[in-house]
Amino acid sequence: MSTQTAGLEGVIAAESSICYIDGHKGILSYHGYNIHVLAECATFEEVIYLLWHGYLPTAKDLTAFQQQLIEQRSLPQGVLDFLAAVPLAPPMDVMRTAVSMLAQYDPEAPTHNPEANRRKAFRLMAKTASLVAAFERLRSGASPVKSDDELGFAANFLYTLTGKKPLPEAVRALDVALILHADHEFNASTFAARVAAATLSDLYAACTAGLATLKGPLHGGANEEVIKTLLKLKTPEDGEAYVRDAFARKDKMPGFGHRVYRTEDPRATHLRVLADALSRASGHQHLFAMSRRIEDTVKSLKPIFPNVDFYSATAYYAMGIPVDMYTPIFGISRMSGYIAHVLEQFANNRLIRPRADYKGNPDGRAWLPLESR
Repeated sequence: MSTQTAGLEGVIAAESSICYIDGHKGILSYHGYNIHVLAECATFEEVIYLLWHGYLPTAKDLTAFQQQLIEQRSLPQGVLDFLAAVPLAPPMDVMRTAVSMLAQYDPEAPTHNPEANRRKAFRLMAKTASLVAAFERLRSGASPVKSDDELGFAANFLYTLTGKKPLPEAVRALDVALILHADHEFNASTFAARVAAATLSDLYAACTAGLATLKGPLHGGANEEVIKTLLKLKTPEDGEAYVRDAFARKDKMPGFGHRVYRTEDPRATHLRVLADALSRASGHQHLFAMSRRIEDTVKSLKPIFPNVDFYSATAYYAMGIPVDMYTPIFGISRMSGYIAHVLEQFANNRLIRPRADYKGNPDGRAWLPLESR
């Protein structure tokens, strides 16, 4: 007798040593390091290294790792030409297509040995950030900004995005946000990347599949929905009324609830603090005040908690990042996790091929000639 679970909820699809989640206790860790420790102590480059290697780098390892990322930041001219040609396209569509295009400029793209995949990992990680920043510049009528080899990952992204050297507070805030978004076990987009990798498609193709899945409003696109809602409201009282009306209509609340967590998403804990500090520093305290009222009202009506998307929306807005760039920035961060999972899938591969619980006519229907139908 067949059994099925809607949305594969609770189904164990494979073994992995990358990310651990306890949804009842609100625990998230990467290779055994609690997300609270990483958010407070690590840089994003250290977290990338951890996801890819399984352990933290020494000072020497980190310097070499950072240098390899720096060396791979430049984009092929063909990709720059594409970015300039589509200024009105949705950024996630551009990101997905440009990442796929990168394979055409990498002679090692179809090569599957571990050494080649490691080299491709650096290219893909560094260039993904570069293409997002370059697209934002080009669609705004400005020229792409050349990377600064003296700046780390988060600082250089903000610099190439805005053309201005970022404040240390903004760099640290983005660093933490990137750490928090880096991986989350077999979420929809990571699972899509692993499914593609399991066919022995290449690293670029697998990560493109991940980005295509991340775009959806039930996944990475949720943070954009959150800020669009907040910008329509004027006061905390408006926020409370919005929640009550949404609950009365039985609408979903963007930024709330999670398939895995039954308590607060540990990433939201840090993003709430970041959103508060950044909102005060940028003069957007009203957005944070509305966010808090919305959170309090939701929790008073139903036991659901904010997820990673809710406060990241306010934090990014306070940093001056364009709304439609929120999900691409999520994608930049999650690229580190996609790569880790694809490399893990390659190392112990088995084709992912679930079955369906078929509900139609099983067999034996009589064929009717066309003229008799």
